[in-house]
Amino acid sequence: MSIKRIGILTGGGDCPGLNPAIRAIVRKALSENISVVGVKNGWKGLIERNIVDLDLKSVSGILPKGGTILGTSRTNPYKKEGNAEKVKKNIRALKLEAFIAVGGDDTLGVAFKFYKEGIKIVGVPKTIDNDLSCTDFTFGFDTAVNIATEAIDRLHTTAESHHRIMVVEIMGRHAGWIATYAGIAGGADVILIPEVPVKMNDVCRMIKKRHERGKNFSIVVVAEGAKLEDYDLILKTKEKDSFGNVLLGGIGHVVGKELERQTGFETRVTVLGHIQRGGTPSAFDRVLATRFGVKAVELLLNGEFGKMVALKGNEIVGVPLEDVIGEIKSVDMKLYKIAKIFFG
Repeated sequence: MSIKRIGILTGGGDCPGLNPAIRAIVRKALSENISVVGVKNGWKGLIERNIVDLDLKSVSGILPKGGTILGTSRTNPYKKEGNAEKVKKNIRALKLEAFIAVGGDDTLGVAFKFYKEGIKIVGVPKTIDNDLSCTDFTFGFDTAVNIATEAIDRLHTTAESHHRIMVVEIMGRHAGWIATYAGIAGGADVILIPEVPVKMNDVCRMIKKRHERGKNFSIVVVAEGAKLEDYDLILKTKEKDSFGNVLLGGIGHVVGKELERQTGFETRVTVLGHIQRGGTPSAFDRVLATRFGVKAVELLLNGEFGKMVALKGNEIVGVPLEDVIGEIKSVDMKLYKIAKIFFG
């Protein structure tokens, strides 16, 4: 298919691998004599027509850089009346024949709506949470796991030195992929995730049992969206973003306080927060993002619009966006069952 000018944006939370994806899209497109327009700050940039032309110089040296050179936002153009029409009007005015949206469930959900309204669009999956369906992994996840694992490793030594319980709060709103992987890799003694509601009494019982057999320290990993049967969902604030998401945070402190109260063991809490999002992407994420970017351009050239690039085994394929949207990929319970062998 003959395409000469495309647009690209990055939306939602930043994550390691966005710049490698941008670089790959630009390099592949230019090799096919396609010019690329970068939209600044996600869907907000298409509402405001905030753009930049991308060439070889623009993407030179960005492979190892975290974040996104295009900027990002959690803007939903369908939230305010008239903004979706502005987006479509600006796509036409900028003479963009096709579009690539890089983001998570919210960003790709908007992309699918525009596809249904006639925009030639392809999605690239991005989230450190690894909770997008139809793809084995998303870029950003591997880097976040490595960062969390290193943090757990470091907390092991201080926990053992001071004979403390260390609670580590890790990102994971709907799914506990980072917590599970990092918990297994870091040798956590308990891992709490959104998929498996637990009672604090049971967690305390596991820690007591561990200490009774001679251990004088423990590591408890908890995903920010973990569900405690005794408590409501722990929120940092009740305010919602334009996609209706609340800001989570604070469950680590709730768990830490209750552990100390019930067990009598001194407890400290570490919240990793945005440290997991920042910094240079791992080799795995650089390669995956690069493969995703190249495939996204190929889908456009083949006229396969309304699809998202995905990793299936070791192959990069295109899957329908409609199969992806709104479907959270939960932690594989076989994997969590392995993690539980090492609890307590």
